[in-house]
Amino acid sequence: MAETSRFMDLALAEARMAGARGEVPVGAVLVLNGEVVASAGNRTRERNDVTAHAEIEAIRAGCSVIGDERLPGADLYVTLEPCTMCAAAISFARLRRLYYGAEDPKGGGVDNGVRFFTQPTCHHAPDVYSGFSAQAAADILKQFFAEKR
Repeated sequence: MAETSRFMDLALAEARMAGARGEVPVGAVLVLNGEVVASAGNRTRERNDVTAHAEIEAIRAGCSVIGDERLPGADLYVTLEPCTMCAAAISFARLRRLYYGAEDPKGGGVDNGVRFFTQPTCHHAPDVYSGFSAQAAADILKQFFAEKR
């Protein structure tokens, strides 16, 4: 449990940095064999790229580090329930486990929305664990959007 908390704390730090850049504050950390391989926050506005979500940025960086398009055995820690696009990327990357913080009833694609990993067209479903640092992740998002209003 201590490892999970440490990695989620790193994801929360990435979320805060994303928020400071004016991005929706979501952070992700990719871990393989107990070591952080990559970490990222949202960069959609900075890159003018709708696919530059934290999860995809971390997966891209991890694939570059490992030198492979797939990351079997790797775990992803993310502050917010992944959307359908990110859930598909997680599946295609063959990640072993997904840990996420706050649920996203409006835009989530794992336990809400389309529930991507339960679909018959999903090629690989990671083990999913939710609710890690959920309140801290939700608070970061609430504060960000309160300041925008």
